Amino acid sequence: MRIENNLQFYSSAKAPTARLEQAFLEEMMKYAFPQVGAAGFSGGLGEDQFASFMNREYAQMLATRIELGVEEVDHG
Repeated sequence: MRIENNLQFYSSAKAPTARLEQAFLEEMMKYAFPQVGAAGFSGGLGEDQFASFMNREYAQMLATRIELGVEEVDHG
């Protein structure tokens, strides 16, 4: 089996680094926001199940607005 690295899959060469920044921010938000069920007034099981979707959307918005400098890392 032959696997090729084809960057044409992405809309631009910058897309993989943008997705990496988004994934990093998403993981950071898991710990930044209050844990589900920590307070007396929470959404319960439904909030627990859908919190990852909200974190993903927040991370996507932040990744487009801030620059973490992932593409500036020297690979040489």
